[in-house]
Amino acid sequence: MSHLAAAVLAAIFLWWFSTGAVFVLARWGTRHEWRAAFVATAGGLLSLAGLYASARMPDVMGVYLAFGSALMLWAWHEAMFLLGFIAGPRRFSATKGLTGMARFREAYATVRDHELAIAATVPLIVLLTAGGTNPYALWTFAVLWVMRVSAKLCIHLGARHSLSAMMPARQAYLATYFRTDRTTPLLPVVIVLASGVCLWLATLAAGADVPHSIGIALIATLLGLAVLEHLFLLLPVPDSILWLWAAPKPTETDAKQGPATDRSSRKTLEGEGVSWT
Repeated sequence: MSHLAAAVLAAIFLWWFSTGAVFVLARWGTRHEWRAAFVATAGGLLSLAGLYASARMPDVMGVYLAFGSALMLWAWHEAMFLLGFIAGPRRFSATKGLTGMARFREAYATVRDHELAIAATVPLIVLLTAGGTNPYALWTFAVLWVMRVSAKLCIHLGARHSLSAMMPARQAYLATYFRTDRTTPLLPVVIVLASGVCLWLATLAAGADVPHSIGIALIATLLGLAVLEHLFLLLPVPDSILWLWAAPKPTETDAKQGPATDRSSRKTLEGEGVSWT
């Protein structure tokens, strides 16, 4: 069972570190936008090589390489979104008073290109791993994608604690698309269902042979961490508590955080009652 414990710890560390690294890149990108994009893209290209190589490595090292490469590729998508390179055609506050599908269309327009890029990545992963015997890169990316879509839907439909101190100033307008006056019934349903799948995967990992037990344990842990992220939407606990080393410093001013457009966006949102603390 020691190899399962090692897999759980590895998954937690890689998720925690890669998420924090994306936040750091996003903050660095307020002053060094293209340098941050270059670093992120270099990591993304390296992850593609890792995906190709890992698919042809049916051993333990291949499983870890597949998992890490998929996380790195996902981190590239998140970094490019937070840096503003791949987001959506709508990059300003929501129209007040909109409801239903009109509100959803506006919200989707803020992330459209990001979502399409992620969707296009799935067949790319399938192509790079075709002919291999290691499926864990695709599974890792699929879990990240499904649970992120779930989180976005919950935030759109209603999550009282969806505002995040980790959001860069350039994405301040996104908060106007959040609904924080209620909690959608979808959120607890997702948490329960995902937790059940996580437990099922854990039982599979305990009975599988190495290296498949490690691969399943990595996926189960990642799913459990996604459940944790959903819990942050439900509970009054700031997500920044997990990434204090990557969180904005209290002494940082708007002048240090970004250009004038970012500062004006933040002031506008503060006027609309959006809190950043």
